[in-house]
Amino acid sequence: MRALADSRKAWVNIPAKRTRKETFAFSSWVYRQLNLVERFFNKLKQLRGIATRYDKDPSNFLAAIKLAAARIGIKAL
Repeated sequence: MRALADSRKAWVNIPAKRTRKETFAFSSWVYRQLNLVERFFNKLKQLRGIATRYDKDPSNFLAAIKLAAARIGIKAL
């Protein structure tokens, strides 16, 4: 996986196992932020209308995503 990312000039942020002898570049802050983003998309996909994409018009679908994101954000407060 790291070789594929290197060939595409991408930065991989995967924690190394404790038993590895080699060390890799790893940022725990970026890893935590990635977790927050993944949890947000998981909450977004739990909304049935978003997951099945009832709105076929792209502008309506984007509006539905914005409303759902606002709802998730308000609930988090």
